[in-house]
Amino acid sequence: MESTCSRCHQTVEAEDCFCPFCGLPQLVYTADGPGASSQPDRWGEAVRDAGAINWKAALRLVLILAVPVGMVCCLYSPLGAVGLLLMAAAAAWVVALYMRSQRPAWVTIGAGARIGLVTGVVGAWTASACTGIWLYAMRFWFHQGKAFDDQLADQLTKASQQLAAMGFDAQTIAANRARMLTPEGRAGNILFDTAMMAVIILLFAISGGALGARFFGRPRRPAE
Repeated sequence: MESTCSRCHQTVEAEDCFCPFCGLPQLVYTADGPGASSQPDRWGEAVRDAGAINWKAALRLVLILAVPVGMVCCLYSPLGAVGLLLMAAAAAWVVALYMRSQRPAWVTIGAGARIGLVTGVVGAWTASACTGIWLYAMRFWFHQGKAFDDQLADQLTKASQQLAAMGFDAQTIAANRARMLTPEGRAGNILFDTAMMAVIILLFAISGGALGARFFGRPRRPAE
């Protein structure tokens, strides 16, 4: 038998003690009689709001998992898209481990997404820091700056050819190319790429946290 939650009006199974969407306890009152013995004993336990997050416990797990995965997601990491999938998996894993320490052992999808957001923030910050350290080391310690400049020049050449094919003025294309090859232009290009990397990491982490709560956080049915 199904019913609807009084808070979010989503469908709730009769066996569920809590709403799987908003975490509201689903209190059911039955008349005294043979059917009263089927009421779960869990109603006497203290109820935790599944939409609330114990951040002290969650942040400990976030730091353990998000920092190493963020290093893998560095802008110039050879793993590429695999690092983003690892970030989504790390966020889902953080949610799964967090739920194991909670009672009841599940959280709402919104809470999982928030944990994923924090995981993504830590991971994106780590990836950005590693990108900056790596670029600094390659340019000033290993003197590989010319290789980066040549790579940017090749990218601008291809972009200029595409703009010319689209009918843009040659003088405008040349001016834009010259501006991008200045130190400020090169720095702006790196900052833009790093910002886009951080946004993508956040999106993957939020999705991973929400999916972790959705698939690992389904309320357990009370024991018979």
